[in-house]
Amino acid sequence: MFSHNKIWEAIDQLAARHELTPSGLARKAGLDPTSFNKSKRQSADGRQRWPSTESIYKILEATSSTIEDFMAVLQGPLKLSGLPDGAFPPQTSTIPLLGFAQAGAGGFFDDGGFPAGQGWDVVEFPVSPAQKSGVYALEVQGESMMPLYRDGDVLIVEPGAQVRRNDRIVVRTKEGEVMAKVLIRQTPKAIELMSLNPEHPGRTIEVADVDWIARIIWASQ
Repeated sequence: MFSHNKIWEAIDQLAARHELTPSGLARKAGLDPTSFNKSKRQSADGRQRWPSTESIYKILEATSSTIEDFMAVLQGPLKLSGLPDGAFPPQTSTIPLLGFAQAGAGGFFDDGGFPAGQGWDVVEFPVSPAQKSGVYALEVQGESMMPLYRDGDVLIVEPGAQVRRNDRIVVRTKEGEVMAKVLIRQTPKAIELMSLNPEHPGRTIEVADVDWIARIIWASQ
């Protein structure tokens, strides 16, 4: 059975996975920014307030998440009846890891932007991988993505995923340049990108010059 606290915890975790506050998540979903504030989770007389199914639908849509993703947070790790806690260690998954500088070199990706070739390291995937196949990790190097991403942060990206306006993405050009940006606009001819670092200008890249685009789905910070 899902408790009031567990429902709100799932919303908080969904926001955190997308590097948002609860207010930021509400705003991204087109809701009142105060919708998920802790003060709104109980009425003045102490009664519990529950998020509406419409609100949950909107935040899943806004974050490109599925109801399965949300349910996995609600349910938590599965336990086998009759077995003591700790009888089995938690399962982990590893995915390929590459630095941004290496990602600009040839031989590490196929034509679709999926991991290929040799030289990849591995990293444990911190989100339960009931997953999307083909995800991999890129390690931030340098300060060009400050203040959002710092040197050493790891970005989990999903190649081939549908990208929408305001998504954080990684783009690789056919010349081997790799960058993390925010997608502002996409047309059949070009993509318009906003830099994560306000000190760096935005970019417009011709579609013909794009090797691949992958959506950032998680970041370690």
